[in-house]
Amino acid sequence: MAEILLFHHLRGLTDGVRALADALGAAGHTVHVPDLFDGERPATLEDGSALVKRIGGDVLDQRADRIVADLRPDLVYAGISWGAAIAQRLAQTRPGARAALLYEACLPVTGEWAIGPWPDGVAVQVHGMEQDPFFGLEGDVDAARELVSIVGPERGELYVYPGDRHLFTDRSLPSYDADATAQVVGRSRDLLARLG
Repeated sequence: MAEILLFHHLRGLTDGVRALADALGAAGHTVHVPDLFDGERPATLEDGSALVKRIGGDVLDQRADRIVADLRPDLVYAGISWGAAIAQRLAQTRPGARAALLYEACLPVTGEWAIGPWPDGVAVQVHGMEQDPFFGLEGDVDAARELVSIVGPERGELYVYPGDRHLFTDRSLPSYDADATAQVVGRSRDLLARLG
């Protein structure tokens, strides 16, 4: 069974994030869902972005690093939107990662915004909506295509869903899409099962 570390999005650790964690863990996996915002749940993405600026990106990275330090190295890193960037950074920089599940965001692995190369042997799945203004229309889907092409078809997968919603995997928000989320969860569980 896998041990998964799931990072929340800019609206904080919502009931919908917890529900996604429960769905991923339903097959017996252990899922950790840390609250990097210390209980704050911003009302909008803009409020969440303002909170990140107020706390500071370095402080939030340090919070994530402290959480990871207490866990075993062979984790599956997962994140939704803003949290996917944290998950991707850890998957790329912390030795021992097994896989990354990147929901509704993906950082480039080459060029100006790149963290560095993708580590050998680490699987990745990326999920997002084709007309999502952040994922589909701001370049994340292109970064995801490049990433899965580098990782290769046996370990890299990109799933693009019809629609224009952001945070569609969070059932506590109006943007929730139950059908797409069911596919995300099923495909994520498939990857976790293949990890052994």
